[in-house]
Amino acid sequence: MSITTYSTPLRLGPLVLKNRVIMSSLTRDRNIIPAQLQVEYYTQRAGAGLILTEGTLVSPQGTEWSNAPGIYNDEQMKGWKAIVDSVHAHNGLIFLQLWHVGRVAHPLLQHGEPNVGPSSIAAKGGKFRQLEGHPGHVQPKEIDDPEYYIDLYRRAAEQAKQCGFDGVELHNANGYLPHQFLDNTSNHRQDSWGGSVENRCRFTLRIIDECIKVYGNDRVGIKLGPSGGYNDMGMSEEDSIETFSYLVKELNKRKIAYIQLTRHWEHLDSVTPGKNIDIFQFKKFINSEHTKFFVNTNYDGKEGAQVLQDGQADAVVFGRLYIGNPDLAQRLINKNCINTNLDIKKFYGGGKEGYTDYPTYEEYLKLQEQFGVCPIRA
Repeated sequence: MSITTYSTPLRLGPLVLKNRVIMSSLTRDRNIIPAQLQVEYYTQRAGAGLILTEGTLVSPQGTEWSNAPGIYNDEQMKGWKAIVDSVHAHNGLIFLQLWHVGRVAHPLLQHGEPNVGPSSIAAKGGKFRQLEGHPGHVQPKEIDDPEYYIDLYRRAAEQAKQCGFDGVELHNANGYLPHQFLDNTSNHRQDSWGGSVENRCRFTLRIIDECIKVYGNDRVGIKLGPSGGYNDMGMSEEDSIETFSYLVKELNKRKIAYIQLTRHWEHLDSVTPGKNIDIFQFKKFINSEHTKFFVNTNYDGKEGAQVLQDGQADAVVFGRLYIGNPDLAQRLINKNCINTNLDIKKFYGGGKEGYTDYPTYEEYLKLQEQFGVCPIRA
């Protein structure tokens, strides 16, 4: 029986991933309308088995950033198509992550439009660094008709398909809109969208069903964060396990391409600690013949390799390591050194610095030979 490694190809529905290194969604806040700089950024990382784009807004109302991309107008679609075409030309695959932040948006970042949520309950904490005084989260307007927002996701999936994306991923973690419907601390509705586990999962499953109508079940994925914490997600451990067990079972019935689960992570901005929930307990609800199991959050090369070798996951999703290592998949496969010297101040906003100027391993060796030490980032 062969051992699964980073270099082992993976069948994902009709697609074959050339390796099991997945590039996570990484908000970089540089491009309301994707342009040539973003073409370069994603093309540099086309060596990944699969690229998951940064969170991409289904509506201008749904943002917590001033310069995050969307897919709700023709200019944005043109920009994304150029990215997709370039990634495909470099033998890469790319899914668009569908994003609406719901109650953790701020009206001042969306032309005075109110932030919205399943209930009129503000998230605790928050820090909008782009606004004067760095205000925290504000009380949202309760959504009257969830179907309106589900339709926004459907239209975004249709536009992604027109751009040539290989599939779409629903961002259902980090306290964003679908996650807010799941959590009984942010969802106090008394109608068919709240209360029971089944009702709280309805919003997520309706979005998935609409995306399936557009792409087919085997080109749709989802990102889940059962541990909560970030953006004030705060269910009890018992409620979290019950809710996500039901949700994963329902997603498995739909035979979607993959389910990505994130581990517990104490984010610096969190005021709610979250629960350290074992994500591997949900794997038993997933039939790997049709739905793959991806894991994410703070994996290094060694731990990720062990997870694959032990058969605990089908692929490993890497986030911050993909910022400083555009050729991360090749580095992991070849067991080359990994650049962990990241300029955090340049994570969000700006131009090419801290974005497209990190060298590949081969470029690093040439710079080291020429200068004795890499003059950019050793």
